[in-house]
Amino acid sequence: CTLCDIISMGRTANVVRIVGTGMTALGRLGRTVSSLQQEALERALANASMTVSQLDGLVAVPSLAQPRFMEAHHIATEIGLLPNKNRMVRTIDTGGAGPVSGLLEALRMIRVEQCETVAVVAADAVSALPTKEFLARADATCQPEGKTMPSPVIPSAYDRVARWHMETYGVTREQLASVSVLMSLQAQHHPLALTRKPHTVEDVLSSPKIAPATHLLECARRADGAGAIIVASSAFMQRNRLTPACQVTVVGGGESSGPLYPPAVIDESMFSCEEAAQLAYSQAQLSPADIDWWGLYDCFPICFIRAVEAVGLARKGAGGVWVEQQAARVMAAHARGESTAGMVPVNTHGGLLAFGAPWETPAMYNVIEAVHQLAGIAGARQVPDVRRALVYGNGGIFSHSAVAILAKPLSAAY
Repeated sequence: CTLCDIISMGRTANVVRIVGTGMTALGRLGRTVSSLQQEALERALANASMTVSQLDGLVAVPSLAQPRFMEAHHIATEIGLLPNKNRMVRTIDTGGAGPVSGLLEALRMIRVEQCETVAVVAADAVSALPTKEFLARADATCQPEGKTMPSPVIPSAYDRVARWHMETYGVTREQLASVSVLMSLQAQHHPLALTRKPHTVEDVLSSPKIAPATHLLECARRADGAGAIIVASSAFMQRNRLTPACQVTVVGGGESSGPLYPPAVIDESMFSCEEAAQLAYSQAQLSPADIDWWGLYDCFPICFIRAVEAVGLARKGAGGVWVEQQAARVMAAHARGESTAGMVPVNTHGGLLAFGAPWETPAMYNVIEAVHQLAGIAGARQVPDVRRALVYGNGGIFSHSAVAILAKPLSAAY
């Protein structure tokens, strides 16, 4: 049974919705991963007016700071979901794509495995790691067997891709820097965002150099934090007469994989985001013109630019120009003292570059922000008339992409 079949069944039978969201603060929190996971999950359950005992399943992504064997089983045991009969839990490791992969897995669990309610949880506490230890662990994740790539491995690998894009498509250094500028402007409207002051292109390019075409302000902001969502069937909601404020339908999804690290010769065959986006659009029977809000992975500027092109906001090779224009437009409004909230319906929370990045958790923030936008509860960040949203998570160095398309329910009643 393919994901397409699963989603098609949902159109005529039991609709699957995100019905609760929860997250912790971000920053250097000095807490364990377990405590962060549990707080985010408790908040999501409360948001859905549910309890742990009402969960049939749980999906978790692994942590870098405190890795555990069978992470989801660890959480489920700690919170009392296990031991119990008829409970399904699993750990998914698709890197930064994990929270979106987890959402799509929850959809399958409800459609195919007789679950009615599934929690998806992501958390990490990488700020607790000394920088040297963090780099050692992060470098080991994408290091070729028997070879040594320059440290920091992940920024250096993305830098190779960025320089290839500069040579192949004419992306400029200023356009890459504009991604960080745009995200810093977006972050100003979210109370939990780590970046509290907008960057300029000059700020970005004068920050410490990490790799030939990558500076410090173009790297995801390391942080501790957690996020969780509750996914449920409409039958469960109706039977229990639950009507939470957040009810968002999952209408499409797609995933695709690429190599763990860039090949010796980079070309278009290594990228996974385009195929995942195309699958999601096909399964939802929608096009880019139907999307009102976008949550795009931005661990490094080139990841965001590739995503902008993959989801159809800009044509191939024009993502850098698109970002530069949007950043300039928002910066000009900011300089005039005008509100910039909602001007660009992309990453209105600030993304990995400005909101914060607890390792594999950040795509969960894309999902949560999408839910809030669709539910009309995003406050100062609210984009008018959001009916559909697309969220994208990326793992490794374009090694795995997961895309989900969400929509405001046609009816608020179940």
